Amino acid sequence: MFEHMRKRFVGITIICLVLVSSQGWTANTQGTENWKPIKNVILLVGDGMGISHTTLTRWYKGGAPLAMDEYVCGLVRTYNSDTPIADSAPAATAYATGFKSIGGYISVMPDKAVMWGLDSNIHSDPDNRPLVTILEAARLEGKATGLVVTCEIPHATPAAFSAHVIERDNYNDILEQQVYNNIDVVFGGGYKYLQPGERKDKENLEQVLKSLGYSIVRTREEMEKLDAPRAWGLFAPKDISYDFDRSAEEPSLEQMTRKALELLDDNPNGFFLMVEGSKIDWASHANDPIGVISELLSFEKAVKVALDFAKNREDTVVISVADHSNGGLSFGHRDISSKYDRVPLEEFIEPLKKAQLTAEGTEKKLLDEAAQSRTVDLSVISTYYGIELNPAQAEEVKKYIEAKLGAASNGKYSLSYIISPIMSQAAHIGWTTNGHTGEEVALCVYHPGGYRPTGVVQNTDVNRYMADILGLNMDRWNQLLYIPVKKAFEGTNIATRIDETDPKNPVLIASRGKNVLKIPANKNIVELNGTKIVLKTVVVHNGKGFFIPRELVDLLK
Repeated sequence: MFEHMRKRFVGITIICLVLVSSQGWTANTQGTENWKPIKNVILLVGDGMGISHTTLTRWYKGGAPLAMDEYVCGLVRTYNSDTPIADSAPAATAYATGFKSIGGYISVMPDKAVMWGLDSNIHSDPDNRPLVTILEAARLEGKATGLVVTCEIPHATPAAFSAHVIERDNYNDILEQQVYNNIDVVFGGGYKYLQPGERKDKENLEQVLKSLGYSIVRTREEMEKLDAPRAWGLFAPKDISYDFDRSAEEPSLEQMTRKALELLDDNPNGFFLMVEGSKIDWASHANDPIGVISELLSFEKAVKVALDFAKNREDTVVISVADHSNGGLSFGHRDISSKYDRVPLEEFIEPLKKAQLTAEGTEKKLLDEAAQSRTVDLSVISTYYGIELNPAQAEEVKKYIEAKLGAASNGKYSLSYIISPIMSQAAHIGWTTNGHTGEEVALCVYHPGGYRPTGVVQNTDVNRYMADILGLNMDRWNQLLYIPVKKAFEGTNIATRIDETDPKNPVLIASRGKNVLKIPANKNIVELNGTKIVLKTVVVHNGKGFFIPRELVDLLK
């Protein structure tokens, strides 16, 4: 086994060197003749985490390196198949599947592929065929799998590793696919989306999970006591609070990561785990430097847990990377243009250190206190966010809170849009946008034998690297799974139709003679002549049509 893998990686190294001229990919192979086969991959994604975000966080913690700094080995190009600035859905899709796609698309082929440097297999597909993810391939080849996030679990990044739709906001179908996709450990937020009242199809997915043998936990304490191999822990109705704002009931990203590794490590075949620092991105959209620091420090602790786990053995690779950058954050802004090299570190950091909560946490505190007293106590902002308001700013905050209490809207997305610019100004932090930006992001890889990508690489290369070290044949699985119905039954005498008696739960009916196969969308359970059959993977309805595994065709032969 070892000799086979060593020879395979010699071949990969040659391929990598050939690709240098076109993609910038190189590989550091120093010491590869001595390392053992890799069983486990831990991929940690700092959503929206640009290089300037890490610069800010290092200085906030006194200048000390971050846990991932020692393993920086390259830069990643993050663009979509059709545009230069990535949305989280196709950015995560690239890491999950090895294919670039389009804004809003979750692990499906793009219908527009026009950017420079796309691989020949990334082409326009009007059907948006689903693409097998590395999590799915790992599971199908016997490994344990896990997702750990601080957002709601059907959000873009976790969805891209476990579901396939053409609309990232289609939580109804995403979560159903996730529930039936046999993921061993799922930790994050979003338990309200399991409930019938939140779902268009009115299904109770929490009961489904229990029927499938999962342990369901809602608090940090319950999570710590888990010893079952299969568990869903959803610790908030929607997203988990920012780490600076978090209550003891909600587990930290560090705690969730540690517990997930403990549970997944029971599988002798190894595991694939994706961990996301989800709200680095959210804080960046809101231009809140305190939120960025809160979540990046939280993410760094999770990275350290992963590295500590990997360094105690010789079979685990840890990858830390962002999906894209966000906000155009700069350490230094226009107001210090004439003296940038004379501004002491304290002027940047001391204003930030005064904050106890993020802008979101401060807003919640303001709203809670105002709801009880029916007055807006602006001292909450100075106490918890560490800034003083001038009269105009105070009046704007007061009107905003009063509007929120009255369930009205004054056009502001959140309080952050009022108070974060004040904090940023005080700390000499600049922002250019409330959206994503298109520059490269840092790639950090720990490999026990030193085999890792170097140089400027594509986000799709990260997927190929993970598949290679785990020995996963992604091409093979893409041939066996998610086949368009017309192609799947081509050349047979099998008739198909779609039963939309319940339009929120369409069922593909395939029949041949007296044999009738009922195939519900987004589940892994089908019915042949009244007998239920559990498939190895889900049947996908991606928003345009049904896609089925090849094993279904054999059932009617």
